[in-house]
Amino acid sequence: MTEIAAAVHSADAGRLRDELTDALLAKGSITDPRIEAAFRAVPRHLFSPPGTSLEAAYADDVIRTKFDLSGTCISSVSAPSLQAVMIRQAGIEPGMRILEVGSGGYNAALLAEVAGPGGHAVSIDIDPDITARAAATLDTAGYADRVAVITADAEHPIPGHGPFDAIIVTVGAWDIAPAWIHQLDSHGTLVVPLRMNGNTRSLAFHVNGGHLASTSAEVCGFVPMQGAGARLAQLITLDPPGGGQVLLQFEDAEAVPDVLDDGIANARPMITWSGVTVANATPFDDLYLWLGGQAPGFCKIATGPDSRLPGDPERPGNRYPVAILHDGSLACLVTRRLPGGDHEYGAHAYGLRAAAAGAELIGHVRSWDRHGRHLPADAFSYYPGDSTAPPPGDRTVSTFRRRHGTLTITWPPALAGPVTDDR
Repeated sequence: MTEIAAAVHSADAGRLRDELTDALLAKGSITDPRIEAAFRAVPRHLFSPPGTSLEAAYADDVIRTKFDLSGTCISSVSAPSLQAVMIRQAGIEPGMRILEVGSGGYNAALLAEVAGPGGHAVSIDIDPDITARAAATLDTAGYADRVAVITADAEHPIPGHGPFDAIIVTVGAWDIAPAWIHQLDSHGTLVVPLRMNGNTRSLAFHVNGGHLASTSAEVCGFVPMQGAGARLAQLITLDPPGGGQVLLQFEDAEAVPDVLDDGIANARPMITWSGVTVANATPFDDLYLWLGGQAPGFCKIATGPDSRLPGDPERPGNRYPVAILHDGSLACLVTRRLPGGDHEYGAHAYGLRAAAAGAELIGHVRSWDRHGRHLPADAFSYYPGDSTAPPPGDRTVSTFRRRHGTLTITWPPALAGPVTDDR
C-alpha cells in the first residue's frame, strides 16, 4: 500500500471525518442520511494541498489551493457546511447525472457518493492545473470510474455529455450561461452562486415555463468565475489622511460616478441614525442585498489593516462594509450598539453633499425595514435572453441586467402601518 493510500485509511483521518460530519449534523448543514454517509466516506485530506494538517483538512473551513501572481486566491475547496447545503439544494438522488462547474475533486467525490453506483458526475474547470490534480486525487480515492474530469470553459456546451439532472456551480457567477440551461434536464435543478452587486446567494433554480424560478437561497461566498463568464469589479481609490488606501468596489461600470467631491476622504463624517434596529448578532445580508438592488451608487468597501476613513471605527469587525455614492458624496452604512443590546443602523457621510447622501442611505434602510427582513426562498427569478419579467403589481422588484438575461428579486409586501422619519 502506498503512503498516500495508507493515509486515506488512517484511523486519525477517519476519526476527524466522523467528528466533522457530526458537527455538520448538529448545526443542520446535513439533513439527509445519504449526504451524511458521503461525508463519512470521502477523505477530504486527500484533496487538500500537500502539507495541510489533518486538523485543517477536517475543519469546517475553506482550503485555498491556488493563488494568482498578486496573491489572490483563484481556487479553493469550499467549506464542508456550504458543500453539504448545496448538495441538498440540488436534490441529488441515486442514479442522477450531475455536472459540477469548478473542479477540485472533493465535492465531485461527495456528489458521486450521494448519486451512488448508478450515478455519474462530470467535473469541469478552465484551469488545467486544477483538473490534473482533481483527476489524480479522484483516481487515488477510488472515484475515477464515477467522475469524468474535463478541462474547458464551462461557459460553453460540453459535447457528448448531458442532459444533466443537476448542475452545481462552485464558483461565483455574475450571470447564468445559456449552456447550463440547455444542458439541464427539463425537471432538473441548477444550483449557482449568483453575485448581485457584490452580494452572493447560492440559488437553486427549476425551469418554470420560459424562466428559472428559485426554490432555495443560501448566503455564500466563492472565488470568482474565470474565462468568458468572468466579470471584473470596477474600483475607485480613496486616499485617507491617515495613510493607506480605501477601495470602493462597483460590480457594474455604469454605476461608477463621473465625479467625486474633492477631499471626500479627508473630513470628519456627518452622522445620521435611522431608528431601524436589529437584535445583536443578526446577519445584515438581506439589507445588503436590498441596497445592492435598490440604491443607485451602491458599492462595497475594502480597506487594508492600516487604512481607514476619518471616523471609521478602529475595530476591524466594525469597518464600513457597504456604502452608496450620491451626487458626488459618500455615505457608509454603520451600526451602533444600544443600551438594551440591539444595534441601530446609521450613516457616516462624507463630501460637499454629505447631508443629502446620508439621508439617501437612511431612506433606503427604512424602505428595507418596511418590506420585511427575510426573503422567501422563491423570491429570485432569472429570465434568459430577451424574455421579460411580468409586472410586479404591488411588490418591489430589484432588477439586475445581465449579458445573457435578467435576474429579479421580488420583495415581500410592505409592512402595514405608518413609518415616520423620526422613528
